[in-house]
Parts: sequence; structure tokens; C-alpha cells
Amino acid sequence: MVVLVVNCGSSSLKFQLFDMRSEEVLARGLVERIGLSGGKFKYYRGTEEPIEFTDSQVYASHANALEAVLKALTQRDYGVISDISTINAVGHRVAHGGELFTAATLITEEVLRGIKDCISLAPLHNPANVTGIEECMRLMPGTPQVAVFDTAFHQTMPEEAYLYAIPYAYYQKHKIRRYGFHGSSHRYVAEQAAELLNKPLDRLKLISCHLGNGSSICAIKEGRSIDTSMGFTPLEGLPMGSRSGTIDPAIIEFLVKKENMSLDGVMEVLNKKSGVYGISGVSSDFRDLEQAAAGGNHLCDVAIQVFCRSVKKYIGSYYALLEGLDALIFTAGIGENSALVREKICTGLEHMGIKLDRRRNLTPDAITVSAEDSKVKIMVISTNEELLIARDAQKIILQRSIPS
Repeated sequence: MVVLVVNCGSSSLKFQLFDMRSEEVLARGLVERIGLSGGKFKYYRGTEEPIEFTDSQVYASHANALEAVLKALTQRDYGVISDISTINAVGHRVAHGGELFTAATLITEEVLRGIKDCISLAPLHNPANVTGIEECMRLMPGTPQVAVFDTAFHQTMPEEAYLYAIPYAYYQKHKIRRYGFHGSSHRYVAEQAAELLNKPLDRLKLISCHLGNGSSICAIKEGRSIDTSMGFTPLEGLPMGSRSGTIDPAIIEFLVKKENMSLDGVMEVLNKKSGVYGISGVSSDFRDLEQAAAGGNHLCDVAIQVFCRSVKKYIGSYYALLEGLDALIFTAGIGENSALVREKICTGLEHMGIKLDRRRNLTPDAITVSAEDSKVKIMVISTNEELLIARDAQKIILQRSIPS
């Protein structure tokens, strides 16, 4: 089975084409700055060097971008399939499924309406996701389309985890609650951890730390999310690259009055000018922060400390909710690549049975970085949300083919 995975952003389009027999990536690519000037389309066949396309028509719309992607995949010189009909299914990453969708779902007109109904919950992401779905349906009529939701994994959280302490009527009327994000990543690394530990997932207590430009922590008990740090939006929780994370809500009113800012202006600051970038004034990239901190930049060092302290606090609270822990997982760009961040987070957690082996932690590509006498396994697992989406799409298509 061949599965195309599509991730449509407001001005971008990422894709990967999988041969599910071996789970090999046949081709992948990224179209950037759709609808803007200076667009780019980089296409990779297998492990080869990228091909970059310069035709400005590619970047005019998502429809043009998808047409260019399908043309590249079937092109004689650098394509990887003979015809679009070779693609058995398309898996779409969808940011928000609200309370409607608790798992990957075959897209019907009814499902598409449900995704559109969630636009008010994710106005920056779901419209682009819908565009990607509709264009694929138009360009590939008859090919099954599957939606995989970032929020679905967290729909197993109990009421006491997802409800906010505001009048319950707001939840009833507007569905204001904690939804959580990065669900595909948390689910993927949890499944990988169970496989690496050679233990059933439904017998494990895990904490997954997805640490990147956007970061979230998830408490996973018996394969189910029971709590997560992101909330109604991805702004809640950890301080991130440019997002503030959790702050005293009264700060918003204070800034409106003291800085003579609009509400939109404050939200712009909290989403794009805060986090480690806001503290350091240097960068949202931890590689830049670590280099500057090593050179004596105090605020860059403080930004890293603030981030690591926040992660540590979530680990402690989730340890308490889980009533123990089998494995602590680090994933995503920072989690997978920053030995310094992992060390700062784990230092001081020894009393909880979390003991880092510093030598292993510095070893490239090491998966288990805990000490031999650590009661809790500390693992570094590369996330692969696209593969999980492809697997979900394959599973749904195979289920459709089995007679009831």
C-alpha cells in the first residue's frame, strides 16, 4: 500500500509518500510561502539531494502546490510512482478535532463538516487543513482520505484534567476546556517506548516530553493520555520558543492598560515575542541560546533555566498523578538533540528514581540515557508523526476492505 501524508499550514504544504510494505519514505518535500512572495518548493526522492522548483505558479495557492507535488511524484525523471492512482490513501494532519473526533477518521462530507465546525477552536490551522483535504479530494477523486487529529489522543483525559475552573456554562456553551496538542507525537513515542522496553503499552506509566519550538508534556497511563500541558490552545503550558506558556491571566489586562496595547497586540506578544526568545532577546532556537550562554550571556542562560525548570515541574506533578513512572521520554528537536537540556531537567530528580548517565546522554543517537541503577528508564526517541499518520490511514483502509 502507498500512502501520501499531507500537512497543510496556512502558507505551507509538507508531504511524505510512504511504501507501507517497508514503511520506506519514497519521496518527501515542502512548499513554503504559498500565496506570498519568495516561495520555495524542495522535493526529495528517497535519500537523494533535494530538487528545488522555481516556477512561481507553484506558490500561487494550495491547489497549485498540491498539483505541483502530484506532478513531481509522477514525473518521469525524478518521480517515484507511475500514476496518481498508485496512491491508495491520503492521510491528513488536522490540528483540532474538538470533542467530535477521538481517533483517526475516514473523511466523509459529514466528517468534513465536523472539521469545519472546529475552525473556531483552531482558526489559524483548521482552515488550511480543510483546504488540503478539499484539494486532495478534487485532484484525487475516489482516493480515500483520512484525518488524523493532533487533539484526539488527549480525548481520554478525565473531566478533572480537562475542565478549567471557570463557570461550567462556558464549557457547555463554547466547549472551553483543555484539549492538548502534539497527540500524534506523544502516541508515537509511547508506542515506540513499549516496543523498546518489550512491555505491553497498557502496563506502562510514561511521561512524554515533546520539546521543540512548540513544547508539551503528556502523562500516559496504560497507553492513554491522562493529562497534558497544552490547553484550550497551544499557548498554555511550558514556555516555548516564542510562546509565553502559562502566565497569570491578569498580566493580559495589566499590559493592555500599562502599555496601551490592544487585546490582539497582547496576544501577538504572548504567541510570537515571548518564551525563551522574549527572555533572552536573542533567539527562539536553543542552539543559539546554548552557544550564547556558554559565551557568558546571562539572559540566554536564564531562558534555558526557566524552560528546564518548567519541564521539571511538570514531570514532578505527572509523576504524582501516575503514582510512579516506568520511563521518561524526550523527543522532538530539543528533546532529541540537546544533551544540555536533558541534563538540566533530570538533575535533581534522582530521589524519584530518575538518574541520568552523563556519558550516555552525550552519546549521539543513544536511545537509553539513564544510569544502570536508575529505577526509571530515560529514553531519547525520535518522533515520526508522519509515519503514525500513514499507519493510521493504512489501518482504516484495510478495515474498510474487510467484509463485515
